[in-house]
Amino acid sequence: MSNAETTRRDLGSGNYVLTTPGAKLNSGLVVGSERALVIDTGCGPRQGAQLLTAVREITALPLVVVNTHAHYDHWFGNAVFAHDGASEFWAHANAIADMQATGQEQRALVDQREPEMSAGEGQNTELVIPTAVVKDQPVIVDLGEKAVTLFYLGRGHTDGDLLVGTEVALFAGDLVEHGAYPSFEDSFPVDWAETLRQLSALRHRYEVLVPGHGEPVSDEFVRTMGRTMATAVQQARTATREMPTDATKAIPILPYGPEQSRWFITRLKETSGR
Repeated sequence: MSNAETTRRDLGSGNYVLTTPGAKLNSGLVVGSERALVIDTGCGPRQGAQLLTAVREITALPLVVVNTHAHYDHWFGNAVFAHDGASEFWAHANAIADMQATGQEQRALVDQREPEMSAGEGQNTELVIPTAVVKDQPVIVDLGEKAVTLFYLGRGHTDGDLLVGTEVALFAGDLVEHGAYPSFEDSFPVDWAETLRQLSALRHRYEVLVPGHGEPVSDEFVRTMGRTMATAVQQARTATREMPTDATKAIPILPYGPEQSRWFITRLKETSGR
């Protein structure tokens, strides 16, 4: 345990997974000789402060922050880290555009554990949007005697999912989620299945694959997630052709829960041909 609220998993070579309560967000910490990198900061000042406390129990080095995508639970804690002195915040260009467009609207999604963030009132409740941009080419972040690679494989959970590769670990954000159905609200289901296939092909380069939530997973888990999604795409398309006026009749045959199946069908229709 790193503190009463946050669990710490030591992956070796200065790599850690820090899991905070609630949705069990997996944040990453990579410690170099000159700087340390934090991956995802939580949903507001309270969770962000818990994470920062855990980080500071491990290292006093200056911090760099990476947000894997634009959903509030992965970046609404940024202000805590800015207050601590972090000034270099990284994200994919598409995620940054989404943060700028929807950040204030996302406050309504924050639950009762972060009332200040939801209201936009109080210390460290401002939205700190990354200004260091990753596009289609990988970016190397030098931490001193250790380098981290930020890269993009394509659309999936969102259109701006950033992966973080180290010498031992691959931090996948919500492209991979363990212990729950995938969240499809902002997803690109066809692309996501292909992105997972590419991600699985990279798995041999890393000792550990860390999902955005849940336990570390194997390459077989990622392959299965991708195959399941590709099959669901075909099932939904077949059902839509057979029942064009009521695509929701496909819900019982899809491999997800009812709510996520509805979102899956909605996003498949909205993103077809994009």
